[in-house]
Amino acid sequence: MIWALIAGLAPTLVFLLTLSALISAAETSMTAASRGRLHQLERDGDRAARRVNRLIANQETMIGAILLSNNVINIGAAALTTQVLSVVFPGAMGAVVATVVMTVLVVIFSEILPKTLAIARADDVARALSLPTYWVVRIFGPIANGAQWIVRHTLRPFGIRLDMGTDVLAAHEEIRGAVEYHHSEGLVETRDRYMLGGVLDLGEMTVGEVMVHRRSIEMIDGELKPREILAEALEAGHTRIPIYRSEPENVVGVLHVKDLLSAIVRADGDIDAIRPDELFRDPWFVPETTTLKDQLAAFLKRQNHFALVVDEYGAIEGLITLEDILEEIVGEIEDEHDVAPAGVKASEDGSVSVEGSVTIRDLNRAMDWSLPDEEAVTVAGLLIHEAQRIPDVGEAFAFHRHRFKVEARKGNQITLLKISAPAKPVED
Repeated sequence: MIWALIAGLAPTLVFLLTLSALISAAETSMTAASRGRLHQLERDGDRAARRVNRLIANQETMIGAILLSNNVINIGAAALTTQVLSVVFPGAMGAVVATVVMTVLVVIFSEILPKTLAIARADDVARALSLPTYWVVRIFGPIANGAQWIVRHTLRPFGIRLDMGTDVLAAHEEIRGAVEYHHSEGLVETRDRYMLGGVLDLGEMTVGEVMVHRRSIEMIDGELKPREILAEALEAGHTRIPIYRSEPENVVGVLHVKDLLSAIVRADGDIDAIRPDELFRDPWFVPETTTLKDQLAAFLKRQNHFALVVDEYGAIEGLITLEDILEEIVGEIEDEHDVAPAGVKASEDGSVSVEGSVTIRDLNRAMDWSLPDEEAVTVAGLLIHEAQRIPDVGEAFAFHRHRFKVEARKGNQITLLKISAPAKPVED
């Protein structure tokens, strides 16, 4: 009779453990599958990939339904095994033996084995199990949602509020983490890492962080004679130049050098006959809080590559061009008319001489450093932020594993610093 009970239990137990293994594999594969590859497969007409994408779109309900069904199966299998083994081993020994047997079987055959396979072939396993997983979610999903409702209202008195639609890991952070990981493994080059990171940062950075500051803007007085305007435009070395009247804050237009040259041709070379007022284009003003992503979209929509940046009071803070935004992705862009600044000059001992106006992002890219740029845009700004004052020439400070020494200062502006190579982190 005892062997008959065990023989009758075995097929049912194998069936339940197989179901549990498939559900565990589905859970792991669905969360580990490559979303990019699955979306590409869906665009190619793969129905299984489309089912997986729909399941992942409501990931919380999917995981809740899977966990609920898995627990029901495992608890049922454990209860059935305990009932049978209690006949074979009378008293408490039956429960002990059942616990040991089920723990070994569930951990090895329903958890470790299927999840290991699912991690190794996540995309294929997710697609293969998409249909049964769909029905598991259809059956257990409403119950799982009810359980999640109870959990949320249970945690609410403790000040923990959870949103059903909250995505714990944003997509761009997931991509950033993947890029950093593959860079550390040597699979992504440093330049590609910065380019990908620059694309991801466009939505977080504002035009005020990358604009050309107003003190560095080259403007032309609109009251000058045409010949003087032409001379200053050629000397400026830019294709688009702001035009002001009375004072630099009063920008009345933007002169495009191409328009000026076309006017000279139409006037048969008589520069004095040109009317500059007719050449000025309307200036475009944008708030300094505009994100680079939005500004890039605006440049493409308006087919205009030049805008003046203003603060909340309407005062001009600087200018932003399409090239400035692209440089945040691909690095510094120089043509035959650009004058390469001293900027960053490396020494043999690993230290660098840096102009105070150099941005922290450019310095990090040039030296492959990781100085923080959350509190300041330029190197001089970072030093002032950390020192909480404007340092004098010769003063030195140590922070962020670097030593900063002020080499030159003009008025309240730090113009040159010497920064040491990063020190090795001290181990506890």
